[in-house]
Amino acid sequence: MIPVTSFSGKTVAVFGLGGSGLASCQALKAGGAEVIAADDSADNVARAAQAGFTTADLRTVSWANFAALILTPGAPLTHPAPHWSVLKAREAGVEVIGDVELFCRERRRHAPNAPFVAITGTNGKSTTTALIAHLMKVAGYDTQMGGNIGTAILSLEPPRIGRVHVIEMSSYQIDLAPSLDPSVGILINISEDHIDRHGTLEHYAAVKERLVAGVQQDGTAIVGVDDGWCRDIADRLDRAGKRVVRISVKNPLPDGLYVEHETIVRASGAARSEIARLGGIGSLRGLHNAQNAACASACALAMGIATDVLQNALRSFPGLAHRMEQVGRRGNVLFVNDSKGTNADAAAHALSSFADIYWIAGGKPKAGGITGLTEYFPRIRKAYLIGEAAQEFSGTLGDRVPHDMSGTLDVAIASAARDAEASGLSEAVVLLSPASASFDQYRNFEIRGTAFRDIVQALPGVKPVV
Repeated sequence: MIPVTSFSGKTVAVFGLGGSGLASCQALKAGGAEVIAADDSADNVARAAQAGFTTADLRTVSWANFAALILTPGAPLTHPAPHWSVLKAREAGVEVIGDVELFCRERRRHAPNAPFVAITGTNGKSTTTALIAHLMKVAGYDTQMGGNIGTAILSLEPPRIGRVHVIEMSSYQIDLAPSLDPSVGILINISEDHIDRHGTLEHYAAVKERLVAGVQQDGTAIVGVDDGWCRDIADRLDRAGKRVVRISVKNPLPDGLYVEHETIVRASGAARSEIARLGGIGSLRGLHNAQNAACASACALAMGIATDVLQNALRSFPGLAHRMEQVGRRGNVLFVNDSKGTNADAAAHALSSFADIYWIAGGKPKAGGITGLTEYFPRIRKAYLIGEAAQEFSGTLGDRVPHDMSGTLDVAIASAARDAEASGLSEAVVLLSPASASFDQYRNFEIRGTAFRDIVQALPGVKPVV
């Protein structure tokens, strides 16, 4: 835990008592603050009270003595309308911040030069975060990983020299961290997302920009420039005097890192040098993962990690569970769990990464279904449809892709494994990338992915992928 000493002797309101909210309460209390905890959920309030925190209805108490409101990222700060607790704070002139801001203040007070890597982007945040943490561990750093990827930032160990914090950040968390100042800031990409919480794409992009704009004076801003929003951001950072490393997987760059023929290349003026090779690394298949790997490599170089260490770390990266996770192999058949592919855009990454696919798809359908995936249909040898979306998906596939109405995951796996094995292909891929939500048959994508893994690994002759 990181005790928050910056509010020692002061009273702080904390709204939102999920994992990060309770961690904030504990860290503030450990640092000497008085905490008043609140939530719209009576169950969450009861849990906080049971943990020993003072709870109150913030609608009815005086805000005169509050030094700050620590807000959960789940509560809207601006759009579609500020949460009622935000309005109360503004009326009282009380600052509204989040747990990442508390971390940043503690780091500045106690270890301002401790390495702090912050990662954001519309897509690829979690994989890039996990990959950077893996690189740092292989390079010998005491590595603390958290934020949006799972562990609340204040539940990690405190900043110090030799210990690196690798933190995934959503736009909501950035919005609540006005003094965010990483030593390395990474913006992978920007596309339309979370407009309900930011009002416009322009505002969403501006929030994302703050993460890289805030890097410390001697820090490094790493920006993927394969979309127009990020290209403009990189140019603005350049003009502001920041050290900027541009990343591309689509085009060679005159200066920066780019990917060409599964090789990460560093360009500086007329000089070109090979940084690392991605070919044959199953956990980093696909163009999207090449972008993640290039961003992580730029971070490793900024941290002074040697290229031979970087290459070995890339090769040993196991990948994230449920994201193009290779869960087993039997003969010519590779089984891949991409249960996180809960919409068409996400499933496209997996479908673009393999050539001969026996595709398991379906679940609770989302708007648009799989109509946006037609360019990948030639890669699909056969589809096995499950859940509520099966009939809709069958209509979209039509005569273009052979398909079975499998109904359930276990039936789909058995049929796909049989057909893939009989295909005679050098590498047939049984791919769960459902392009649908999980909760018609499973509570979440993790449970669905775990079920896929368990069923596959129970098949006779299936061996782990090494």
